[in-house]
Amino acid sequence: MTTPLRWVPVEEIRRVLDDIDDPVTRTRAFSALTRINILYMVARAGSGHLGSSMSAADVVSWLLLHELRRPFTDTGDLYFSSKGHDAPGLYAALIGLGLLDEDLVHALRRIDGLPGHPDVHTPHMPFNTGSLGMGIAKAKGVILADRLLGTRRRVFVMTGDGELQEGQNWESLAGAAHRGMGELTVVVDHNKLQSDTWVADVSDLGDLEAKFAAFGWAVLRCDGNDVAAFRDACRERAESYPNLPAVIIADTVKGAGCATFAATSMGQGEWRYLFHSGAPSPSERDSAYAELVATAEDIVGSAGLAALRLAAAAPAAAPAPSGGPRLPEVYGEALVAQAGRDRRIVALDADLVLDTGLIPFSQAYPDRFVECGIAEQDMVSMASGLAYRGLLPFVHSFSCFLHARPNEQIFNNATEGRKVVYVGSLAGLLPAAPGHSHQAVRDVSAVGAIPDLVVLEPANAAEVHAAVDFCVGTPYSVYLRLVSTPVPDAVAGLPAEPLEVGRGRIVRLGGPVVAVGAGPIVLAELTRAAELLAADGIDLTVVALPWLNRVDHRWLSDLVESADHLIVVENHFIRGGQADVLARALAELQLPDPPAFRGIGITEVPRCGTPAEALHAHGLNADRLADIVRAEVGGKFEPGRFDVTLRH
Repeated sequence: MTTPLRWVPVEEIRRVLDDIDDPVTRTRAFSALTRINILYMVARAGSGHLGSSMSAADVVSWLLLHELRRPFTDTGDLYFSSKGHDAPGLYAALIGLGLLDEDLVHALRRIDGLPGHPDVHTPHMPFNTGSLGMGIAKAKGVILADRLLGTRRRVFVMTGDGELQEGQNWESLAGAAHRGMGELTVVVDHNKLQSDTWVADVSDLGDLEAKFAAFGWAVLRCDGNDVAAFRDACRERAESYPNLPAVIIADTVKGAGCATFAATSMGQGEWRYLFHSGAPSPSERDSAYAELVATAEDIVGSAGLAALRLAAAAPAAAPAPSGGPRLPEVYGEALVAQAGRDRRIVALDADLVLDTGLIPFSQAYPDRFVECGIAEQDMVSMASGLAYRGLLPFVHSFSCFLHARPNEQIFNNATEGRKVVYVGSLAGLLPAAPGHSHQAVRDVSAVGAIPDLVVLEPANAAEVHAAVDFCVGTPYSVYLRLVSTPVPDAVAGLPAEPLEVGRGRIVRLGGPVVAVGAGPIVLAELTRAAELLAADGIDLTVVALPWLNRVDHRWLSDLVESADHLIVVENHFIRGGQADVLARALAELQLPDPPAFRGIGITEVPRCGTPAEALHAHGLNADRLADIVRAEVGGKFEPGRFDVTLRH
């Protein structure tokens, strides 16, 4: 039996703040109350970043309550988080101060709610962060603009210590010192853990104080979970270094304030931190909730205040169906098998060993596993060196980061004519809960035009095994695009067939209306749409074409020989994607009676929400796909009618 979740209403937070005069005690009480709401929000959402939110909670509470001058005004002091993983904590604090609508406490990672990472469409979020390493440079831009506009204010930026592995941070430091940006204070949430494990075990930052000082920055250090110590660091920064950019290295504990989540509770030799992202189990949630409430009650009671009055939880959304296996896990097993047969294979990872399915490989072949940390450009260029010596590098990260940060390096590798395999997990619209910084919907257009690089998206476990076989045997470099949500039952059982570049297969034989797609999400929704359309007398033929930037002209000609309509559905932006490839091929074929053609895909910045919410919002669920097909077949399709406009 689990304990019903409760949360702290704004009225109750205001009561506590109003009745405590001492700034340090007031801040400790506020951070304790926000931690309760962080747990509530993440548990209710089913995912979110607990560890980072709790390690940063004391720093954020002091800054918002006591340090920032005229915050949240056009000329007042500015605070934002560069790492973005601590968004639930910042949201909880802003809600507690009445700066965000109280009802949003129930809407973390929901459509029209609070995105998984900061987004400018949320009040008091000046920048989109979560794509790491950008915050210091954004802050420098604000300061330059303020100077040009004749204003002066302080800008505070939160970074993570794992985030400091991104090279852009270090590019930013020299310019800030050169321009004497005394307005800029960077706080490093130095909790010593990154996504999965210890920073020191991935890419040790070494003497962080000396590194910042070498760039000409003032450097201070304190216990970031000790409010008084952080207060003193802020005072010293203001009094002793008014004309220099400054960093406060705040030594914190990931998951601070709660032994259940605290990294200090990890066992001896334990390498994996369990609460970076995702929701805790029911038993972990109950244990943490009891700890957090007890801590808050102790602070409030010691201040002479009445006991806390917590609010009951609102009804939560039904969980999404689990479906079949996750493709990165299947991929990891397939790669281990291939590596046993081919000693050329080396796996490189960008701090995502769990999410990319590489734990089995790292254990089976530790000498051929390279953990590169949060440094994708470095990783991709390392792959070039490995390929130069005749090895076969498999390069891994989230798709959203793998195609973007090192795009120049991927193209450079291609110009060298040596094979590299790039494997992007978390591909496509889903999961939508982390928000657009983590939704890889532009990767196909970004890498699809690179010469001798094939973009391949398998649909189920059997096709993943075939794809890994292809990656090893082909002369091409490959961008292997892996959806990370569970494979829907509708496509999990489709049998494997040998992969031939540019050729697909019919997975549902119907009539002359032909729908083409790739990957588990699109094919599952098309299969369900076909069932809906059958009731209207439209017998949809569904075709799996896993090649996103290649098509065999002869195969396509045979496919459309008796087709009236060809509809391509894409789990990414439509420009530069599979529909464009097929449309060009159709034009080049110069068929005497070509089918009517329609491309359907994502046209706006992707929305944050549950899988069902996001698919519906972007017209990619079965119901909306069926509507589009009906309109297309009936000659009533109107461009723009089925588009979804992002709210502003």
